[in-house]
Amino acid sequence: MAVFPFFTLMYPQLDAQIMEGLVNTYKESGWLPEWASPGHRGCMIGSNSSSLIADAYLKGIRGYDMETLYEAMIKNTENWMEKITSVGRYGADYYNELGYIPYDVGINENTARTLEYAYADYCIWKLAQELGRPQEEIDLFKTRARNYRNVFDPETKLMRGRNEDGTFQSPFSPYKWGDAFTEGNSWHYTWSVFQDIEGLKLLMGGNNDFVAMLDSVFVAPPIFDDSYYGGTIHEIREMQVAGMENYAHGNQPIQHMTYLYNYSDQPWKTQYHVREVMDKLYNSQSDGYCGDEDNGQTSAWYVFSSMGFYPVCPGSDEYVIGSPLFNKITLQLENGNTFVIDAANNSKENIYVNSASLNGENYDKNYLKHATLENGGKLSFTMASTPNKNRGTGPESYPYSMTNEE
Repeated sequence: MAVFPFFTLMYPQLDAQIMEGLVNTYKESGWLPEWASPGHRGCMIGSNSSSLIADAYLKGIRGYDMETLYEAMIKNTENWMEKITSVGRYGADYYNELGYIPYDVGINENTARTLEYAYADYCIWKLAQELGRPQEEIDLFKTRARNYRNVFDPETKLMRGRNEDGTFQSPFSPYKWGDAFTEGNSWHYTWSVFQDIEGLKLLMGGNNDFVAMLDSVFVAPPIFDDSYYGGTIHEIREMQVAGMENYAHGNQPIQHMTYLYNYSDQPWKTQYHVREVMDKLYNSQSDGYCGDEDNGQTSAWYVFSSMGFYPVCPGSDEYVIGSPLFNKITLQLENGNTFVIDAANNSKENIYVNSASLNGENYDKNYLKHATLENGGKLSFTMASTPNKNRGTGPESYPYSMTNEE
């Protein structure tokens, strides 16, 4: 996911060409591509083209047929290709009627699909607002963007398969890979609420419970149930080898999760875990790559994280702050501006942000706006070996969530 926001930030003309490529694919095949290789392919889930299109347009990328792309996005919300069910939205009829895809109707990876469709609906909601679509249409996708709540189990505080009659799947194990999820388990997919982390936090009981659940991922042992696959897939082995308990950075569903402490009163834990991942799971040796690349996502995570921020929610205009890896980075933007990230006292030990300033002014937010980067300037960090437990801890410092927008 992060590779396309990188194009949007650094190479907007290329991003416009990518959008035009999506237009051409839709005109030629009748569908937006979800896993082109080069034609449509029955692989993975979701409706992720919506996030790419919305993020590009909402960040000012132009020069392509937006009307056709919006038509294609709406088609995806109502249909799927029968022969290749990864194209469109498999189970859209259940999702649109019930607000989730049931566990017991023969549609695999149903809870993961529900979460991905809800995020895509968020992106369509924001785009529909920008395009001045009818209010009824705008409200429909705003409502559907909250469908993640329909598969949240308050008993376990995790996402869980839900049957057509409204009951949750039983038995349930958060260590079971696949089944209701895709190449991951409930520990991983519970955080797939990119658009509304504040809403997820409230479902979990507030700051303390939310942080405790985040912490649990790094405490839960790397045990697994691979019965859905009939054997141990490589993503499971990569989780075990990584040595970070149930955190599975080698596959994409959980890669944003380390940044979510920024939505709470303990943002320094993001700084710790982001640097932990960069130090442990990436290096220049033959075994220095931690899992699937999948269209550039795992590399894009590292590039963004090394700069000190990451796009948790494409479709919003924010990047969430982490812990910069380098003493200084200069972004040469296509519009001619430069943005400098400077990290004084940075080292392998000094991983915590003690203070920050933006263009010389104290900066207490846990995020950066896209326009801030585009306009050029300088973000200065002062790093330390111990966390500053006062910086960025108030609600006014938290990144975007649709709950807060209301």
